[in-house]
Formats: sequence, C-alpha cells, structure tokens
Amino acid sequence: MEIHIRAGLDEVWDRSQLPDRHQRWDLRFSEIDYLPCAPGEPQHFRYATRVLPLLTVDGTGVSAGERNRPDGTRTSALRFSSAHPLSLIREGRGYWRYVPDGDALRFLTGYDYRPRWGRFGRAVDRFLFRPLMGWATAWSFDRLRLWCERGITPERSLCCALAELFVRTAAVLGTAAVVPVVAPAAVAVVAVLAVTAAALLLPPTPITPAARRCLRRPPERAAGRGGNSGAPTALLATLEPS
Repeated sequence: MEIHIRAGLDEVWDRSQLPDRHQRWDLRFSEIDYLPCAPGEPQHFRYATRVLPLLTVDGTGVSAGERNRPDGTRTSALRFSSAHPLSLIREGRGYWRYVPDGDALRFLTGYDYRPRWGRFGRAVDRFLFRPLMGWATAWSFDRLRLWCERGITPERSLCCALAELFVRTAAVLGTAAVVPVVAPAAVAVVAVLAVTAAALLLPPTPITPAARRCLRRPPERAAGRGGNSGAPTALLATLEPS
C-alpha cells in the first residue's frame, strides 16, 4: 500500500517510528512500547490491540531502520509474533519505505503473516481478517496524512469519522422510517435504495480519513516502485524472529 503525503521525511519518520506517536494514528494498535535492548541491537517492542473493552490481544516484535540510505530513502523492517491464544496472527514480517518525491513523500508498506487455528484460521483470514487489516492499514495511512498535512490530530479525525458515519446511518434509517409512511411502497423502496447508495458511495469530507485515498497494488508491482526494492528484504534478513 502507498500514500502520498505532503510533508517532510523527518516528520513522517518520527510519527511512524516513535511508539507514543505511532499508536495515536494506527487503528491496528492500542499500545506500542519499546522493550529494553543493548546498544547496537535491533529494537524489540511489545504491541497490543484492544478487541473488546476487557479483552486485549498482544504480541512482541523486533525492528530495525535505515535512516541514511545512498538514494535518499529510508527503510524500516520488522518481524512480529503473538503467543496469545486469541490472536489469529502467529507470526509475520513487514516493512515501511519512505521515498522523497519533490516537496512530498511516498510512504509505502508491505507485510505478510502466518495465521493460526489451522484450516479454520486460514478461511477466517482470507475472507474476513485480511481484508479488514488491509482496510485498517489504508484508513490509518490517510489518518496520518491528515495529521501531517493539515494538522488534524488523530483524535480529531476519529471524531470526524464517527460523526460522518452517524450522519450517513441516520439518513438511511430516517428515510426507511419516514418515506414508507408518506409514499407508495415502490417509491419508498427506490428512495431507500437511493439514499443507501449515496451513503455508501459519496466520498468522505476532506477532514475525514478514507481508505480509498490509499493506493493499493499487487506485491510484485509495489516492489518495483519503492526505489531500491531489495532494501526491505536485506534489512529483514538481519532480524531474528521475535
């Protein structure tokens, strides 16, 4: 996945690499904490996702970054795993690429993981969890873009998203409740379908994060557009599984 951010490289790097800033915009994580490590070693970390108010799924990982590459780009690679019995993800790996593009930045990511729970887990992953993770990644990338470009904090952009969802839902439910009372059945059905289509298809406001603003492409095409495509792989090779 990729998004174009009109912001400086250092700003995007800090907001995506420092745990206290990263966890503010990334919908996939509720907590990210660095773990103690010796100088010169890759950085170990703990992550957690609050699934329900009283249920948190956590895991650990290890990451390394290259801030000063000869081509002017930066790369961050990580491996992660979870021993939590309710975590669908057993282990995985991924990378982030930061590619200067004039006065802006191309921010890219690629990741993959191995699910648990056997055949059932693979089915859940393919049809539900992986598409949901892809959407959450893209939505979060746009949330980061709004923070960097417009100064809209992640907390405010979440409120905007919830408010817009409420308005769209209320429009559909209101139409479904009122129109059948004052119009023939056929007209009511058409009206409800039209309002529902509008609620689903109309673009979000400029201050609301949207996954559709994030460019998605197959892995082989993404590798060919990120500058030195071998950089993430080379960096991953230096990391032991978490």
